[in-house]
Amino acid sequence: MGVRVNAPSRIHITLIDLNGDLGRIDGGVGFALELPYIEIIADESDEISITGDFENRERFVDTAEKFREKFGRGIEVEVRESFPTHVGLGSGTQISLAVGKAYATLYEIEMSVREIAEFTGRGGTSGIGVAVFEYGGFVVDGGHSKKLKTGFLPSSFSRAPPPPVIARYDFPGWDVHLFIPEKKGFAGIKEKNLFEKNTPVSIEEVRELAHTILMKLMPSVVEEDLDEFSKAVYRIQNLGFKRAEVSQYGSTAWGFIEMLKDYGAVGLSSTGPTLYFIGSGKDARLGINYLRENGVDFQYIKTKARNRGAEVGV
Repeated sequence: MGVRVNAPSRIHITLIDLNGDLGRIDGGVGFALELPYIEIIADESDEISITGDFENRERFVDTAEKFREKFGRGIEVEVRESFPTHVGLGSGTQISLAVGKAYATLYEIEMSVREIAEFTGRGGTSGIGVAVFEYGGFVVDGGHSKKLKTGFLPSSFSRAPPPPVIARYDFPGWDVHLFIPEKKGFAGIKEKNLFEKNTPVSIEEVRELAHTILMKLMPSVVEEDLDEFSKAVYRIQNLGFKRAEVSQYGSTAWGFIEMLKDYGAVGLSSTGPTLYFIGSGKDARLGINYLRENGVDFQYIKTKARNRGAEVGV
């Protein structure tokens, strides 16, 4: 009998500490989304078979190959739903975890989500993707001890285990608007170079960022205060490594953020290029028109946060 796995995308608001003065690095803040999502139907097989209409076949195959090499069996995967890689919504982690969870379930292998993540090389920088697969909602992770990870590297170049979750809350029922440009974000060596060029972040900016997260962003989620949440997200766009991430996309991204900052929460997810706006549909139209006027080809999705983790069933 086959196994179905449905895994969420996520907004990655920011990394927290790319200085390391206290002996820890990374840390992350983000939340799960209802749309888009990964959904697969998997079954036992002696070979590896990946079918469906999607663009990121390599990630599915690579994960399946890792498990076959270790455990000796293949897997048949039908991809029902997927979303693009390297756009800032976390597809790489969700694909790896979805295939890994399906494999472990089919063959009754005792592996936790975090063990699957470490085995497949996910969660080595931010732990948000792993945490939303487990729990959904709004998540803060505590980063990595420098005893385990000494350098500032993206997940694709890090072998550190997923970091601990230090806070998790249900995210309010606000409308979330995604603007996903057709272009790809930084990945591979380009992403590694982005880290090397823009780290370490000054300790003063890390302290301001941590203060903003602890005393403004997190309370605004708990109190469902969109005005305070929006102010916190805007301030985050202008601090440290997040500022460098936004600046990759030049005046178009900054213009989008500046135009919408008084109407709701607006920012860049992860290293982009996906921009998000949390607020009314009427105000989201301003973003749609702005990107069109600036010649940006993009997909628009209206969704909400997802306060549950991945769904696994037969």
